[in-house]
Amino acid sequence: MDSKPSVVMVGLGYIGLPTAALIASKGLQVTGVDIHQNVVDTINRGEIHIVEPDLDGLVHHVVKEKYLKATTSPVAADVYLIAVPTPFKGDHEPDITYVESATRAILPTLNEGCLVIIESTSPVGTTEKMQKVIFDERPELMGKISMAYCPERVLPGNVIHELEHNDRAIGGIDEASTEKAIWFYRHFVKGALHKTNAKTAEMCKLVENSSRDVQIAFANELSMICDKAGINVWELIDLANKHPRVNILQPGTGVGGHCIAVDPWFIVSEFPEESKIIRAAREINNFKTEWVIEKVKNAALQFKLDNGREAKISCMGLAFKPNIDDLRESPALYVAESLVHHGHEVIAVEPNIEGHNSFDMRSIENGKEEGDIIVFLVAHSEFKNTEIPTDKIVMDFCNVIN
Repeated sequence: MDSKPSVVMVGLGYIGLPTAALIASKGLQVTGVDIHQNVVDTINRGEIHIVEPDLDGLVHHVVKEKYLKATTSPVAADVYLIAVPTPFKGDHEPDITYVESATRAILPTLNEGCLVIIESTSPVGTTEKMQKVIFDERPELMGKISMAYCPERVLPGNVIHELEHNDRAIGGIDEASTEKAIWFYRHFVKGALHKTNAKTAEMCKLVENSSRDVQIAFANELSMICDKAGINVWELIDLANKHPRVNILQPGTGVGGHCIAVDPWFIVSEFPEESKIIRAAREINNFKTEWVIEKVKNAALQFKLDNGREAKISCMGLAFKPNIDDLRESPALYVAESLVHHGHEVIAVEPNIEGHNSFDMRSIENGKEEGDIIVFLVAHSEFKNTEIPTDKIVMDFCNVIN
């Protein structure tokens, strides 16, 4: 295992593409697989289809040097990584259909001695289920391939750095698989590699994001309490955090993204009786978004009563967190869409994307000048220190003005 392994990355989204590019930058041959032809074509031109700092230059370099190539079909390799979405079905039940489809897609190309790693956020036991899928279809591989689970733990907007430097929890279906996965990740990860088993690694990913969700829920609940009490929540949190053992997070419009807003439900769906705090946190964070919508609607109603006309509402930010273009599970986008659904005129401002199916994107200046009510939903850096005309109503849900 001294030579550099060849790699197939199935899924070239917000995690798969940066991971593939980082691996390729270490001199490993990487084939990226995606079902979308436009994604494949874009990458093979040395370009990217997502917004992520430093990724465009890295992809351009590794494609030019022929270490990374994209395709719609898997090829034979030493290591297979699966980084595809795991959405919901029914009542917040995790859907591992994409993971299974990715596993079945690589089946014909698997050879004795290869390593299959799942990085997709998955319910506990998914790695073992995918092992069964492989051995049911390719029984001759039983005991002759390795499988492991290794969740990513990165911050959108800083993915490249965190992929390389963050610690990783790596769990194989057996000890030999764990060791082989550790060997592979050492090619491109500088952080510590922690050995465990597949089930624990799967749960680790879910627990990390559930913990964050609970902490955010406390801050969001506090913001609603302070609003009712007439207290500036930002000042309160700043003062409370002067305590050496207190670290309250910042409240916002809600919780979005394909991790914190999703992963807790994976635990709740499997352990409904035990996960009371986790469920409550999810409900609080979802409610915060509905609370924001009602606050804006009430402000618009008051504007109409005072001015005799409907208010134009500038929604400042649509992404799920600051300084990225990712709209997945975005509470800010949900707020804007809900306001339109209720008949309000919305001016959408999202500096990180050029277009959207539902909204005509406007500039920050347009938003400030044309809107009667300026609603800050995401704390993008472009919004910081911006001056708002004094005749505007400002609603700041993410501490942009303060």
